[in-house]
Amino acid sequence: MFTKVNCKTINRIGKNSHAVVIGAGMSGLLASRVLLEHFDCETIIERDRLPQQPETRRGVPQANHVHTLLLQGQQILEQLFPGIEAELTTGGAPSVDWSSEYYFLNVWGWASLSPSDLITRSCSRNFLECLVRKRLSSYTNLKFITATQVRGLVSDESNSKITGVQISSHKESEEQLAADLVVDASGRNSLLPKWLEKIGYQAPRQTVINSFGGYSTCWYEVPENYQADWKGIVVATKPPQDKRGGFLCLVEGNRWAATAIGTAKDYPPTDQDGFMEFLRSLRTPLIYEAIKDARPISPVYGYRRMENSWNHYEKLSKLPEGLIAIGDAVCAFNPHYGQGMTVSALGALTLDLCLREQLQRSPDSLRGLTKRFQSKLAKRLKNPWLMTTSEDCRWETTKGRQMNILTKLMHGYMDQILLLSVKDAKIYKKFLEVVLMVKAPQSLFAPNILAKVLMHSLDSSTVPQQTK
Repeated sequence: MFTKVNCKTINRIGKNSHAVVIGAGMSGLLASRVLLEHFDCETIIERDRLPQQPETRRGVPQANHVHTLLLQGQQILEQLFPGIEAELTTGGAPSVDWSSEYYFLNVWGWASLSPSDLITRSCSRNFLECLVRKRLSSYTNLKFITATQVRGLVSDESNSKITGVQISSHKESEEQLAADLVVDASGRNSLLPKWLEKIGYQAPRQTVINSFGGYSTCWYEVPENYQADWKGIVVATKPPQDKRGGFLCLVEGNRWAATAIGTAKDYPPTDQDGFMEFLRSLRTPLIYEAIKDARPISPVYGYRRMENSWNHYEKLSKLPEGLIAIGDAVCAFNPHYGQGMTVSALGALTLDLCLREQLQRSPDSLRGLTKRFQSKLAKRLKNPWLMTTSEDCRWETTKGRQMNILTKLMHGYMDQILLLSVKDAKIYKKFLEVVLMVKAPQSLFAPNILAKVLMHSLDSSTVPQQTK
C-alpha cells in the first residue's frame, strides 16, 4: 500500500509530481530547495529526530567539528535562500576576510595578508543547518518525515524505473512511499549500492583514497575583553615530516572552535590534557596560547572518517530511471580541506540545471535524467577531487592512489605558489580564490602568475622564517 501525499496541483514535472529526498543533511536540504522549483510536492525522510534549535544529532557526528562554508558555497546559499547571509549575521555569525583576518601558516611560512573581498560568515554546522531547515519549513508543499529509515527501493513491473521507497519507523511496520523521483542524500553511509544490487542492478565501483587523518575538536568561550587582530588561525601540516596541524575559528555565540588535525595515523587525543599538548606541539604555539586560559564548553570530540571516497554512478552502463544520488552519497571528501558543504551546493545547482533541461526535452517525463545528472555531477566533482586527493598523496602512508610524475609536478608548482604567498599578498589572494572555490585551479596557471612562479623558482634566495 502506498502512502498518499497531498500535493498542490501545478504544472511543473507532470501533474501532482512528488519527489522524495533521503537525508536531511546539507546536501539533502539544498537539493530539496531546488526540487521545490520543479515538483508539486516533496518529502524529506530523515532517520534522526530533527531538533528545533541548533543541536548536534546522532546522524551527523562530524557536526561537533569545525565546518567551513567556502565563499562559493555562501554565494550559492544566498542564491537559493535570498537574505540568508543577513540572517547569519543577525544570528551572530562573524564576517571574516580570509585574506586579512585568518592567519595562515603554510609549509613555508606565514602568508602575506591584505584586505580583500573574500569575505564569508563563520558559523557552526548546527546553526547553518537549523537556519536552512527553518527556511524550508515555510514551504507548504514540503513535508519532513523524521525518525524513519528507508529500507530499500520500489521499482515498476519492468524494473526499469524507481517508483518509490520502502520506509519504516520504530512505531510502525514497513510501508511504501510513492515518488516520481528519489534523491539519495544519505551521506557517506549510503546504502544505495546495496539497494541497487537487491533489485538486480550493479553497484558502482568505488574509489577510496585515505591519508589516515583524524580530528579532535573542543569548543571554548572567548575570554571577556580578549583582543586579537585575527578571527581565525590555520596551521597546515608539512609533509612528509610534520603530520600535525590545527585550526581555530570564531563562530556565533562568541565561541571558538579549536581543532587539532593529525595525518598519517598521528591521531590527536580526545582527552583535554592530551589535546592541549598536541596543539602546543604544532609548528607555532599560537592556537595553544589563544585558548590555554579560555573556558572549554564542550568535551573533546574525535573524528576519523577522513578518507576520500567516490561511488562512480556516472560509469554504470545501466541505472533505473527516477533515481539520483548526490552529496557524500556520491563523493565524500577529506573534511580537512573544507569542501563538503560547498560541493553539495554545487550539486544542487547541477540538479537544477538538469531539471530545467529535462523540462525542455520532455515536460511530462524524467526519462534520461538519471544518467545525465550523474554524468554532469561527476564533471563538477573533478576539480575538488583532484585538489584534495593530490594533496593527500603527499603522505607515504596514503592508500588508494600512487604518486605519478604529473602529481609530483603539481606539488612542485603549488609549493612555489605557497612560497610566493609568504612574500606576495596578491599571489596569496589568487591562491585563496581557488581554495574558496570561486576560481578554478587552472587560474593559478594564468600567464602573469606562471611568470612569477618561473622567476621565483630560479631565485636562489633563502626560504623565509616560519615565525610571526
